[in-house]
Amino acid sequence: TTHVWYTGVLHHAMVADYSAYGIDHDDPDVVKGRAGSPYAIKDYYNVDPDLATDPAQRLEEFQSLIQRTHAHGMKVIIDIVPNHVARHYRSVNAPVGVRDLGADDDRSVVYARNNNFYYIPGSRFQVPLWPTHFQVLGGEAHPLADAEFDEDPAKWTGNGSRKAQPAFDDWYETVKINFGVRPDGSKDFSTLPEHYRSARPDEHHKFWSRQDVPNSWLKFRDIVDFWLAQGVDGFRYDMAEMVPVEFWSYLNSHIKQRNPDALLIAEVYNPDEYRNYIQLGLMDVLYDKVDFYDTLKAVMQGHAPAGALLAKQASVADIEAHMLHFLENHDEQRIASPEFVGDAQRGKPALLVSATISRSPTLLYFGQDVGEAGALDCGFGKPSRTTIFDYCGVPAHQRWMNAGAFDGGALSAQELALRDFHGRVLRLSAHSSVMTGAYLPVSASAGQTEPGDSVLAFSRWDQQNRLLIVAELKGQAIADLRLELPATLTGAWQLPDGDYVLNEQLYGASQLELAVRGGIGHIQTQLPALHAGVYALEQIP
Repeated sequence: TTHVWYTGVLHHAMVADYSAYGIDHDDPDVVKGRAGSPYAIKDYYNVDPDLATDPAQRLEEFQSLIQRTHAHGMKVIIDIVPNHVARHYRSVNAPVGVRDLGADDDRSVVYARNNNFYYIPGSRFQVPLWPTHFQVLGGEAHPLADAEFDEDPAKWTGNGSRKAQPAFDDWYETVKINFGVRPDGSKDFSTLPEHYRSARPDEHHKFWSRQDVPNSWLKFRDIVDFWLAQGVDGFRYDMAEMVPVEFWSYLNSHIKQRNPDALLIAEVYNPDEYRNYIQLGLMDVLYDKVDFYDTLKAVMQGHAPAGALLAKQASVADIEAHMLHFLENHDEQRIASPEFVGDAQRGKPALLVSATISRSPTLLYFGQDVGEAGALDCGFGKPSRTTIFDYCGVPAHQRWMNAGAFDGGALSAQELALRDFHGRVLRLSAHSSVMTGAYLPVSASAGQTEPGDSVLAFSRWDQQNRLLIVAELKGQAIADLRLELPATLTGAWQLPDGDYVLNEQLYGASQLELAVRGGIGHIQTQLPALHAGVYALEQIP
């Protein structure tokens, strides 16, 4: 592990009473759940008081956590959510001279370049109409739970709704930030010349130093400066594609001047925009969800052939090192939940494929490595995902914590084995030189009476190592698996015609026999369900 992404660190809107610490009450009518959404930031200059032993010392406690993380050889990432903030934003810890978002806005107009928010003049905000099955705080009495929230004029909602009464499915707990994009979508700032796709961050920084930028750009520059000064080593940007790419060029080039090694991760879901956000927006890493993750999930659930992953990988071959691979995160269903595949063991071959098919970094979500199922119903948000809106346990992770011993002592044998597997795969992915080497798919087929679309095989190699990765992704035992290594691969591996042995590397429990004839490699073997193997070619005599 190189970085720890600490989620929910920033002070966000919640229902708990922290008025003794100078914190305003939040209205539960515009808070999702009791704990509130970590992506409805209320104060960008402080830490969520729920996380602190002593809320009065919450920032100091987080600084101590940063220091401990660094002492263990890892770096710290936190969220920045530029697209939206909580409806009731008020900082109690902003540096001297930093004004709150919206404090200087002209609220008589829908849009002004230096306004931080968009407004609906002449209309007061109205709380959404709740579905019949939903009650604020589950029906619990609260003095502010009255289906009203004082916001006049109403602001645009975080997902872009321009209605004074957003829908329940809108991001009604948030308001959208104005980055100088007019209501018609045109940009009220300088565009970035196309040749900056190949420019260094310092060149981007020099370009923007000559431009007049909207006020919200300056506000977020101040925010990242504050957290960099605390020792934070990078940021994960929520819904980055809802903010113009020029802003990211401005902000990220500024960050890289402060810390050239800062890791900048962006949540972007439109594959057509990937290269814009990497090349023009200076993002280090983007979520590979819509292509790779969604396809991998479909394969695991039996809705797509394993080979479909090869096309998805090929589509980002030029930017693969910038694409973040994952099997779980706070937005996605847990592998062990019935809504996904209902068995954490099904994630093992998927992890192997995801972590080794490319140079992409891998995200491990907490509790994934011990098979957390997200089965608890904790209020706002239903089972299959671990809620981010309410106070809820993560039972498998808590068994690893083992009442504060943090030794996994309460885990089952199956959970311990799953965690061991994750460690073996991630160590290979992180430390083997072959993971920055070459890649080539390998054809996999089964006997005529067997399904042939559940196995994925590919090769990774460099000057020192030659690996073959073989994974069965659908839980189907294969009695007659046939792998064919093309001449381009046997040539790259410098294999003359002959017979060879490949030894499994994760556990050392199996071998594959490779026969090269006429420059084509052939492997015929049996494969158990959910097999996940990494095979290394023995040294050529």
